[in-house]
Amino acid sequence: MPRKAHLLLVDDDPNTLASLSRAFRLAGHEATVCDNAARALELLRTDTFDLILSDVVMPGRSGLALLEDLKKAGVKTPIVLISGQANIEMAVKATRLGALDFLEKPLSTDKLLVTVENALRLTRLEDENRELRHRLGKHELVGSGPAMKKLLAQIDRVAASETRVCILGETGTGKELVARAIHEKSPRREHSFITLNCAAVPAELIESELFGHEKGSFTGAASRHLGKFEQAEAGTLFLDEIGDMPVAMQAKLLRVLEEGEVERVGGDKPIKVNVRVVVATHRNLEELVKQNAFRSDLFHRIYVFPLTLAPLRERPEDFPELVAHFARQVAAQNGWKEKAFAQDAIAELRKYGWPGNVRELRNVVERLVLLASDGAVSAADVRVALPNFDSAGGGAFASGGMASGTLAERTEAFEKEVLLGEIRRHNFHMTNVARVLGLERSHLYKKCQQLGIDLQTLRNPG
Repeated sequence: MPRKAHLLLVDDDPNTLASLSRAFRLAGHEATVCDNAARALELLRTDTFDLILSDVVMPGRSGLALLEDLKKAGVKTPIVLISGQANIEMAVKATRLGALDFLEKPLSTDKLLVTVENALRLTRLEDENRELRHRLGKHELVGSGPAMKKLLAQIDRVAASETRVCILGETGTGKELVARAIHEKSPRREHSFITLNCAAVPAELIESELFGHEKGSFTGAASRHLGKFEQAEAGTLFLDEIGDMPVAMQAKLLRVLEEGEVERVGGDKPIKVNVRVVVATHRNLEELVKQNAFRSDLFHRIYVFPLTLAPLRERPEDFPELVAHFARQVAAQNGWKEKAFAQDAIAELRKYGWPGNVRELRNVVERLVLLASDGAVSAADVRVALPNFDSAGGGAFASGGMASGTLAERTEAFEKEVLLGEIRRHNFHMTNVARVLGLERSHLYKKCQQLGIDLQTLRNPG
């Protein structure tokens, strides 16, 4: 599944430009052409390209001068230089300036296409290295209990297919990690894994984020922008919190899933895309369909293979592995000495309800590794670190103040207690509260409304 590339061709010979652009378009790539270095620099200021192919000898500034200009400007787009007057000195200079390759005319179409594929592969590897560095300290799929074994088996089964997967689970259970595991075990693993959180993008911008836009298509569109579908070409697109996607956008997504093509905002032609779409949500999609908040036809398109992730409170056997894993990560990330957790500390962690699931556990482990005294982390350390603990001996749940009522009533009371405790602990800094609980800020405010927490009154009582 080769990936499509957007190429910039620079040559003062119109015949060369015509033949090269035709060859690349036949191979499925997109080519923009210009006949001088100055124009190429203008295009690079307003558009993005995967690769530049430039002649060396041109009127005005040469291809080598263009290469120097790009280097000074910090442009990272790989460039291949082409010349009919090539010599060793020219090739050496081009290499020192950072050219990816140096080709002699007459050109071989096959060699050019191989050069493009190599450039794309190099770019992908660099992107993956950046992503791996970014993921340092993040959660991993850890655990050997029954729930995790079942999940891993399901991932192995569905990854090799093109079946659409809908990942269900509470916030913080690791839905993106599951989607990434599916991608990495699939035939598409050599290509990009692109993510979009549908709840985090304003409704008026989500179409541009998904499908891209052309320069000048709306106020602020200073250059062409490739949407997530085009970025994920031949790979996997993970749409997190699909249940929060605006209904109007759901119809457009359905059309893309049915027809396999997108149209950029402001564009006038459809663009074929080859992307596997994996979605996730913490919401009940079937209930949303009944409420007309989610399209039933889109539901049936995406809900082919549902994967339900167990909340952390239902995985008590995985606590020792998870805690040890996070403690090692935190120590390595900060250059700290690793700390062990006593058995009574693990037992104390199991008692807590973990509304933020694995993500919240990771935050608590980091807090414990940072604040606990020398030696192993103890149960006393855990009780101080947990959100629902206070100096009077704990909150309503810790003291048995909510020992009756339906499960829904107890759950709601528990969630309200945790939220109130963290809001006060962080002095109403809602970004910090959301981070500690592993929630999006928008979800935190929604949860406060659902539980009847009036932040204004809470902040200014009386």
